[in-house]
Amino acid sequence: MSIAGKTIVLGVTGSIAAYKAADITSRLTQLGASVFCVMTKEAAEIIGPIALQTLSRNPVSVDLWKEGQGWQPGHIELADKADLVLVAPATANILACFAHGLAPDLLTSIYLATPAPVMIAPAMNGKMLGHPATQTNIETLRERGHLFIEPQENGMLACGYEGAGKLALVDDIVAQVEAFFAN
Repeated sequence: MSIAGKTIVLGVTGSIAAYKAADITSRLTQLGASVFCVMTKEAAEIIGPIALQTLSRNPVSVDLWKEGQGWQPGHIELADKADLVLVAPATANILACFAHGLAPDLLTSIYLATPAPVMIAPAMNGKMLGHPATQTNIETLRERGHLFIEPQENGMLACGYEGAGKLALVDDIVAQVEAFFAN
């Protein structure tokens, strides 16, 4: 089964890897998915929403308080229509918000409201990734049935360190989304 006709909410957070969301969006759209990008304000500092809007051919949402024009709150509408919520890249902050049920922004509000499966691709400094709090949050989310696309084990990180924490390759992310819908 292909991903054609599937609705994917792509959460983009404030990791420097946010720029890779453009490639993820483009690839999923080319495969026939309807991609709705939801960016944190931090992500919008790294990559402009217009790039994702153009590549997805859908509006990009950033601000919880500037939602859609209909009667239904936009985050509920997106939460309801999603076949999958994919968060790539996912920061330590967003993992903590998800694990603890915090909803300070649009993406976390969608996360709390959606019945859709959630797939998470972390990207952060290796020390942040390895911190016991982050590892506990990841374990909590795994226990809830969330799927993880593991970060690369080795690589040059934006901070200048080398090691774990680099966002999984775009090819791997797209392949895991395809495999999810194939099963």
